[in-house]
Amino acid sequence: MTTPTLTVAEQPKDNETKSQRKSEKYFERAQKVIPGGVNSPARACKAVHATPVFIDRADGAYMYDVDGNEYLDYVGSWGALILGHKHPRIMEAIEDAVRLSTSYGAPTLAEIEMAELVGKIMPSIEMLRLVNSGTEACMSAARLARAFTNRSMIVKFDGCYHGHSDSFLVKAGSGLATLGISSSPGVPEEISKLTISVPYNDLGALEKAFKEHKDKIAAVFVEPIVGNAGLILPTEGYLTGLRDLCTKYGALLVFDEVMTGFRVALGGAQAKYNVKPDLTCLGKIIGAGLPIGAYGGRRDIMERIAPVGDVYQAGTLSGNPLAVKAGLAQLKALQESNVHKHLEERTQKLAEGIQEIGKKTKTGIQVAHVPGMLTVFFNDKPVIDFESAKKSDTEKFAKFWQGLLQKGIYWPPSQFEAAFVSTEHRNRELDATLDAIKEVLS
Repeated sequence: MTTPTLTVAEQPKDNETKSQRKSEKYFERAQKVIPGGVNSPARACKAVHATPVFIDRADGAYMYDVDGNEYLDYVGSWGALILGHKHPRIMEAIEDAVRLSTSYGAPTLAEIEMAELVGKIMPSIEMLRLVNSGTEACMSAARLARAFTNRSMIVKFDGCYHGHSDSFLVKAGSGLATLGISSSPGVPEEISKLTISVPYNDLGALEKAFKEHKDKIAAVFVEPIVGNAGLILPTEGYLTGLRDLCTKYGALLVFDEVMTGFRVALGGAQAKYNVKPDLTCLGKIIGAGLPIGAYGGRRDIMERIAPVGDVYQAGTLSGNPLAVKAGLAQLKALQESNVHKHLEERTQKLAEGIQEIGKKTKTGIQVAHVPGMLTVFFNDKPVIDFESAKKSDTEKFAKFWQGLLQKGIYWPPSQFEAAFVSTEHRNRELDATLDAIKEVLS
């Protein structure tokens, strides 16, 4: 893919600070009409003591800001862009769809094709309902689980983030972890009491919760690989243990694969670890960068949803034709190539390179990675749960982020987020990233 280049006049000279005058001006303007100047706290850059970078355009592995600076992008629309920005097949699918119209509010063939394809890739999903975001998918799955089990309580894990619906804003990760918010005002205490949060990678804590709240827990929601507290991998046998405990106590196991679905493996984390959830929540990744979400699972559970069942959930824009066509194009491309082999190799190269730089520069870091995802924790000890993640040095991370930005690397602006590698991050990009990290950590 052709990558636009800056003119000589636009390119910063060696050791020259990148100009962000327009970003600063736009941020001042934004704060007058948008809370905090951003439409998602994850973009605020408060944790790294910086002004948000306003983006103008993107292509392949690169983004370009309003001041003309070029950045190697490791945010990737927060994981949605496995094939990078402006992939030709995805752009063509969107262009073909938009020529027909932007939305119908009526069924389309593409919705059926999406449900069939996702079910083929993830066999645990016997039926699928499209929605408009990952938050909506998790919110809807929680309601469905409560109705199906006739129970009220939900279990989640410390540092996991399942969107901003009331049931999940308890000890959540992502923006809440970044801003140091343990829960949110506006969530009634009565609702908070229906959510139990326990440590990730601790089966004993989950079984204790089941024993204390016998016959009251409807579902266990989990990021099978945590991405919203930084990247935290499941210990050996942990996900299988979750499956066994949910079966034993009659609760549904719900995998939130908003980040991991189709990325860490074609069939997501459930394929990588060979664990079958009852329900799965998916997000932006099935729209290849356009707003969409979905939840699905066992037929007997999904048939409780209206209009065939009695659990109501609706959405005027659900199954938006632009998002569905873009998502289909990306999923079909993932099926037809060695994407995941390349993602694994490239992520591993980056992770091992950073770890080696950390050793040489005597910087206390831990590098967690799976295909397409990576986190650099400024931590002397391994990170296995949210408590150990919170012991990371966030001020060192802030300096790391600022240094990378000045060297043209756009890293997620929080210690508690995962970075994303796309197929457009090739050896040239990885080498440039490692060179920048070496200079910053030195």
